[in-house]
Amino acid sequence: MPTMKVTGTFTVKMSPLEPYADSGKAGPTLGRMSLDKTFTGPLTGSSQGEMLTGMTATQGSAGYVAMEKVTGSLDGKSGSFILQHFGVMHAGDSRLILEVVPASGTDELLGLRGTMYIRQEDGKHFYDLAYQL
Repeated sequence: MPTMKVTGTFTVKMSPLEPYADSGKAGPTLGRMSLDKTFTGPLTGSSQGEMLTGMTATQGSAGYVAMEKVTGSLDGKSGSFILQHFGVMHAGDSRLILEVVPASGTDELLGLRGTMYIRQEDGKHFYDLAYQL
C-alpha cells in the first residue's frame, strides 16, 4: 500500500475547561483545554477534541496529550477519524507525535492509517499528513 503525503493549513481555537481541583497549588499542575480546528487543503473539514496538559514550574517544560475527531474529506474521500497527540517540551527541545488511531476511520476513510506533523510558520499552522488508505 503506497504512502501518500499531503500538506495544508489549519486554524485552531483552544478554550480552557474546568480545572482540576489541585490546579492552584504549588508545583506541577494539570489543565484541560477544548480544541476546535478547521482544516484546509487536501484535508478539508473540522475537528473537536480535548487536551490534557501537565505544566511544571520550569519555563519551557511541559507535556500534553490530546484526542480529536476529524470529520471531512481527505483527497476527496469523505469520513472521519481520530487523531491521538503526545507532546513533551523541555528547555527548548520538543517532541510531538500525532497518529491516526487504528481502525478509527469511517465511510470512505475506513482503514486509514497515518502520522501527522504540525508546524508553525509566520503565525500560521500547517499540517503534513503521511497516510495509507
